[in-house]
Amino acid sequence: MDPRRNPFNPGAGSQPPELTGRDTILESADVAIDRVRNGRSAQGQILVGLRGVGKTVLLNRIYSMAESQGAKAVLMEANEERPLTSMLLPPLRQVLFSLDAMANTSEKVKRGLRVFRSFITGLKAKVGDLELEFGSDMERGTADSGDLASDLGELFLAVAEAAQDRGTAIVICIDELQYLSVKEFGALIMAFHKVTQRSLPMLLVGAGLPQILALAGKSKSYAERLFTYPSIGPLEREDAIAALERPVHNEGVAFESAALEFILKQTEGYPYFIQEWGKEAWNSSRGPTITEEEITRANESILETLDKNFFRVRFDRLTPNEKKYLRGLASLGQGPQRSGNVADQLGVTTKSLGPIRDSLIKKGMIYSPTHGDAAFSVPLFGEFMMRMMPEPPS
Repeated sequence: MDPRRNPFNPGAGSQPPELTGRDTILESADVAIDRVRNGRSAQGQILVGLRGVGKTVLLNRIYSMAESQGAKAVLMEANEERPLTSMLLPPLRQVLFSLDAMANTSEKVKRGLRVFRSFITGLKAKVGDLELEFGSDMERGTADSGDLASDLGELFLAVAEAAQDRGTAIVICIDELQYLSVKEFGALIMAFHKVTQRSLPMLLVGAGLPQILALAGKSKSYAERLFTYPSIGPLEREDAIAALERPVHNEGVAFESAALEFILKQTEGYPYFIQEWGKEAWNSSRGPTITEEEITRANESILETLDKNFFRVRFDRLTPNEKKYLRGLASLGQGPQRSGNVADQLGVTTKSLGPIRDSLIKKGMIYSPTHGDAAFSVPLFGEFMMRMMPEPPS
């Protein structure tokens, strides 16, 4: 069939043609945004799930929802090498300038600008090699101590008060939260705690791998009360079928029932993989019915594409010892495995694997569902490791 009409859209954070199975999460976010815009308290959301479940897609959708409601929304992504301050400052600066550009002068906004300048001065924050120029006086004695935990809260209060004075709200969307340090995450939680105590119109919606739950627990005891932590998993069967059938139906195409069953088995209901298999099913079919025979023939090329792109980019970031660990984990089968069993598989002690395990958690390759367990953060990565390293590591 014509690839130009192919409705499927695999990609990092790309919006699928049909966003199914996530209505409850989107509705909760919509209610929270509406509440803070109207001066009512609301818990933020931190979406928790493995790679490929659509956390970034949801975060982008919530960002758009906030903007459509008239809120000032900002969207950013944490990473291993960029500190929290350099990630937050450019979008907050833009928000303050947009508030200042609105009709009539606002002393609250002017104060927000001064506090922002104090914050920069106190932390000597930079973005890349360029200091943020701000063209404003400082609010001396506020947010300029150089202590992130204290100053970030003062900055958030000033920015939220400016938004309140302008009759709007600020929605901060942060992806990949697991890359924040305990200190940074703690400062972020403290800042939102101060905002919440004052019932100011600022909301955090974040997303991260399952280790974010442990990070929240280490940071502040009240983190569990400030936010909800919706678990984002594979799609339920009916939602996965709808994600495949609805887009092609709009193009006058249908799936053979056996073809649907084959794709459901291969993808295990993970939204990203549904898009990959759906795309190739379309491109490999003569149409107007996509058959099991056609998708079965295309399966090997789909796996090759995933191996070269989705999986390989993660594999290439690993050290030789990290690759051995993941190969040992994969050989034990699906699901969480005891660290001791991985060590036995590799013929080493559990203690010797500790630093490697910690490094893999920091890189977002594995997580620990319960103490002493390890599981892949990337669905189907175990099968990939078995293809890449058919022989057991020596």
